[in-house]
Amino acid sequence: MRKAIMVVLMVLLMAATTAAADEKKPKWVEDDYIIGPGDTLEVSVWKDPELTKAVTVLPDGKFSFPLIGEVRAGGKTVAELHKELKTGLNRFVPDVNLHVGVQQVNSMVIYVIGEVNSPGRLGMNANVNVLQALTMAGGLGEFADQDGIKIFRQIGAHTQIIDFDYKTVINGKNLEQNIILQRGDIIVVP
Repeated sequence: MRKAIMVVLMVLLMAATTAAADEKKPKWVEDDYIIGPGDTLEVSVWKDPELTKAVTVLPDGKFSFPLIGEVRAGGKTVAELHKELKTGLNRFVPDVNLHVGVQQVNSMVIYVIGEVNSPGRLGMNANVNVLQALTMAGGLGEFADQDGIKIFRQIGAHTQIIDFDYKTVINGKNLEQNIILQRGDIIVVP
């Protein structure tokens, strides 16, 4: 009886640990990851080497694929692209067994400019907040205006400007300013 209880407790603990790990998984790693320019995708049709290849999404968001031609992938989820490719290939390959996956994420970039020790383009392979990005950029420079940092985010044709007060955040206040960054965000440190 005691052994059975221990087994049940172990199973429950493992389930809770798995659930917690799934909650921490970055949103863009899941099925709803939105494909962007520069990403490398793996497209494979089972038992058809001619239709199995790695493709890179071009700056216009498109790539070329045999039988279908030009395909727009940028801005779509992996699931949406899978559905579109399957529909296109079904005209030529009945009951196609298709796999679409992200082989390499290259479009998840942010930019940090101004008074940081290593300004430039930063690739993200996980969800990154403002403090983490500033750390990745080598930290603030000696003459940085710590309460004047701004994040520029492009939303369609509109640019949103988000204020970030470094001094306040590192002192544990206004932590809502330490937002998770999105593809293409620009952090400006005056």
